[in-house]
Amino acid sequence: MKKLFAEFFGTFWLVFGGCGSAIFTANYQDLGIGFYGVAVAFGLTVLTMTFAVGPVSGAHFNPAVTLGFWSCGKFDTKYVFGYILVQVLGAIVAAATLFLIVSGKSDFVSVGSFAANGYAELSPGGYSMTSVLITEFVTTAFFVIIILGSTTHVDSKKLAPIAIGLALTLIHLITIPISNTSVNPARSTGQVLFAEGGHYVGQLWLFWLAPIAGAIVAGLVCRLSKKA
Repeated sequence: MKKLFAEFFGTFWLVFGGCGSAIFTANYQDLGIGFYGVAVAFGLTVLTMTFAVGPVSGAHFNPAVTLGFWSCGKFDTKYVFGYILVQVLGAIVAAATLFLIVSGKSDFVSVGSFAANGYAELSPGGYSMTSVLITEFVTTAFFVIIILGSTTHVDSKKLAPIAIGLALTLIHLITIPISNTSVNPARSTGQVLFAEGGHYVGQLWLFWLAPIAGAIVAGLVCRLSKKA
């Protein structure tokens, strides 16, 4: 239960901090942080919570990361469903919290895209489904490789949260214009449930398929590298 609570709160913080920065401060008047600030915010959420609860749960906060550890042989199958369930719940509760906050603004009309992920007409830069699919697959694969590598070696394990946080920051700097950056099916799920119009729900499948496929491939690569 401690592990599950840690995953719930860690995922909540990732979505609340990362998506919250995109919703509230990215374009705020002349003081907006832009997508550079949003990228840093996502990195900081993972870095801080990995230090906080990493020793408890391993600090996955992401179904793709959990499946990456599993495919690498570093995570017991019997815990996979529980981890993914609480990660998705944490993301949904965080998104609901953000919705309650933003809807309380005096001139509130609509939540708009609500930092949801999308492709084609729902991509920030108008990128196609294929472009987004490739982007999410590749970036998630490298993200998981960085996580597995930095948490495996004794020399780098203590600094792993920094490497992981910086990796997520870099991924956002690359991919926000393409897909609004997912690499995390739980993060995508929470936001689409509240995004305006419901159009994003129909594209959610990609933000489960591509990150999970990339993570499993990364796990298999790490498994094979250990045998080489």
